[in-house]
Amino acid sequence: MTDGNDIDGNETGPDSKTAIGSEPVPAVPARHTARWVALGILVITAGLIAVLATRPPALTVEARSALKGKFAPPVAGATVDGAHFQLPRAPGHYVVLNFFASWCVPCRDEGPELVAFQFQHQRLGDASMVSVVFTDSTEDARNYQHTLGATWPTLADADGTLALAFGVRENPTTFVIAPNGRVVAVVFGGSTAAGLDGIIAKARASGYGA
Repeated sequence: MTDGNDIDGNETGPDSKTAIGSEPVPAVPARHTARWVALGILVITAGLIAVLATRPPALTVEARSALKGKFAPPVAGATVDGAHFQLPRAPGHYVVLNFFASWCVPCRDEGPELVAFQFQHQRLGDASMVSVVFTDSTEDARNYQHTLGATWPTLADADGTLALAFGVRENPTTFVIAPNGRVVAVVFGGSTAAGLDGIIAKARASGYGA
């Protein structure tokens, strides 16, 4: 048995101090810690929601390209439905040429925007859509386009001829071709209907590529 002292003669027991000259540090109840953790998570979550709710929508951002201002390379070949399509050198209206893949998330995000763009301009007759499959199977691309409701020509480009001619390296990549056949804008990443309308409006206002 011990008399309240340890083997070194130090005092032990419920009234002993944790360190010489200092008072014992009271323990923080576990429920208080859990409460502060939960409050911190709520604050962080609320902040994320606020950021997502107030951030601006995705924009159609033009990129630099050696093709801008030049005549577009020939666009012709078999479509995913087995037909043949050829874009005239001077199409007579604006053409949005979109390289895509069915597995590409940004492509799927912009898909409904392209459908809206086509629907609007098909009635006006001043612009149209053409798609090209890039790094995807013809079957998957065809199924995706049918599900999307795309009614415009979609070229299979199985050997990558079109992608090579346009210098495409990533999905999605979009080229806006003027009525005279010159490329007036190139977009890397997703496009929106409003963004494409803005590009066309700027090209018309400047007389560039008319």
